[in-house]
Amino acid sequence: MSDRSARRERGTGRIADPAQNHSAIHPVDAMLPPWQMFTVALQHVLVMYAGAIAVPLIIGAALKLPKDQIAFLISADLFAVGIATLIQSVGVWKFGIRLPVMMGVTFAAVGPMVAMANAGTGLPTILGAVMASGLFTVLVAPFFSRMLRFFPPVVTGTIITAIGITLLQVGINWAGGGRGVADFGAPRYLTVAFLVLVSIVLINRFFKGFWSNVSVLLGLIIGFAMALPAGMVNISGLSDAPWFAVVYPFAFGPPVFEIGPILSLCLVMLVVMVESTGMFLALGELTDRPVGETDLTRGLRTDGIGTLIGGIFNTFPHTSISQNVGLVGMTGVRSRWVVAVAGVILLALGLLPKLATIVASIPVAVLGGAGIAMFGMVAATGIKILGKVNFENRNNLLIVAISLGVSMIPLVAPTFFDQFPHWTAPLTHSGITLGALCAVLLNAVLNARPSTGEKTIEDAALEHWPASH
Repeated sequence: MSDRSARRERGTGRIADPAQNHSAIHPVDAMLPPWQMFTVALQHVLVMYAGAIAVPLIIGAALKLPKDQIAFLISADLFAVGIATLIQSVGVWKFGIRLPVMMGVTFAAVGPMVAMANAGTGLPTILGAVMASGLFTVLVAPFFSRMLRFFPPVVTGTIITAIGITLLQVGINWAGGGRGVADFGAPRYLTVAFLVLVSIVLINRFFKGFWSNVSVLLGLIIGFAMALPAGMVNISGLSDAPWFAVVYPFAFGPPVFEIGPILSLCLVMLVVMVESTGMFLALGELTDRPVGETDLTRGLRTDGIGTLIGGIFNTFPHTSISQNVGLVGMTGVRSRWVVAVAGVILLALGLLPKLATIVASIPVAVLGGAGIAMFGMVAATGIKILGKVNFENRNNLLIVAISLGVSMIPLVAPTFFDQFPHWTAPLTHSGITLGALCAVLLNAVLNARPSTGEKTIEDAALEHWPASH
């Protein structure tokens, strides 16, 4: 490859196969031109932003906090998420998977934390439990990552497909105007979502390079422009938000450590590690950089250190955000440095509440159009992996069939497990976790011997990646 062509491919984020030229920069490590880097990074932020601010709003309301303190929780969340994203994408010592991974607050912890708030538990006790569960995750990550050998392609493909299908529910609800709105499915919501989706398709059809890479961002801009005259944009609170606010640790007092809340959130973090494992493997597939045991340990450790940092800065348990996995597949931009820039943007939004309020005004119906395309891409990646599985082995068919069926339970019957003990909610209400556990267990039972004619993730990594890497 000539220097000129190498520069051109670095600029688009699409780098030639390292197997063809060992000196070439892998797309994950590629640096885009600054303005392209910022634009694609902003796209990542907009995709995950609604979820990033939702958890502080829910917990703040459950604790009956005044409006200014809830606003501070949101700023603290964005600030801590920015730090965690930088650690995960750039890598610091033994932390960070060094893939384009966006971090965010996990919804798996919402149920237990709301229950704590309703029981009269104060925010210092909740944040103490958050910090302890983060430290727990850091300590157990090396042991948890040893499970990687239980993730052959039949398991990995099933989990990633389940992630995509589960996320599609989120995208569809967004497109309808957001779960719980009185006029869900109103024509104005569906029209805007449809136009965003059509815009993304047309941009990918008629444009290449940078413009196709930012097709989601352009679709969101078009959707926002359509939603504005329709009265769908709400910028209430903008005048009250300050231009600059300092995020400082332990703003609600020193943390309080109680065994009950700590055990509850430690269980949540075990669920988070199962989900994160599936997301990391999906990103490894999308970026052509297979995830090994050491990579998985670093990634899971960062879920833990991000949660610990979150507790210190007055926010909640962190995890790797699955929405952005679909964006990587959608755009083909695999650079982790793009996500690092997104982390810096999140830091800035945490310190600039007025700007954060403007970003939060994007209607969820606009996000819905993009979400359907991105989350469908995650499911398609899982199907692609399953295409490599030997289905002449009927056991593999059974693993996929049952695991996907079990993962659908929380989607099609949300009250299915309501008679179970409350502490099981983080497990039973997550289709991704149910499907992942089912796939791993069924594979262990039905394919007891690893020699099923399939290659493990580690084998694939050794075959397709030079030893120097």
